[in-house]
Amino acid sequence: MLRGITVVGLILALTAAVVYGPRMLGDAGDGGKQGESGQPTAECDLLAGPCQWTTTAGHWEAALETLGEGEQGTEYQLTVTTPERPARFLAVLRGESMYMGEYPVPLGNRTENEYSARFTAPFCTVDATMTWRVDLQQGQEPIGDVPLKLVFQAEPR
Repeated sequence: MLRGITVVGLILALTAAVVYGPRMLGDAGDGGKQGESGQPTAECDLLAGPCQWTTTAGHWEAALETLGEGEQGTEYQLTVTTPERPARFLAVLRGESMYMGEYPVPLGNRTENEYSARFTAPFCTVDATMTWRVDLQQGQEPIGDVPLKLVFQAEPR
C-alpha cells in the first residue's frame, strides 16, 4: 500500500515538473533567440538610447526619456516612430524582473508616424530597481516582427 502511494506521488511530481517546469524557468539561456512563444529575448535598454529595428513594413524606433519626479513617482515619455499608422496603438508595461500585472499606456499620435505617451511606472516595494518590459500592441493584438525586448529599469523614489 505504501509503495503504491509512493509510486503515484512520484508520477504526479514528475508530471507537474514536465508541465510547469518550462514556464517557471522562462526563456533563460537561449542566447538571444526567440523563445517558444515567439517573444524576442534580445534586450534593448530604452534608457540607454533609442531602440531601432526594421520589419517588412519598414523602420521602427522607440525612445524613452526620463522627465523627472512627478506626483506618483518618476515620469517617463515614450516615443515610438512607426512605418505605418496603427489604430488603437498601445504600449503595455509588464514587470520583467518580477510580475506586477499589465499596465496599458495609450500612445497618442503626435505627427504623421510618431506616437508618444507620458506615464509613471508602478512602484515596486520589494525591489526599488524594478525592470519593466514595454510591449507594443495594436488594440489587443501584439505588434508582430519586433525582434527586440524593449526594457528599462525604473528609477527608485
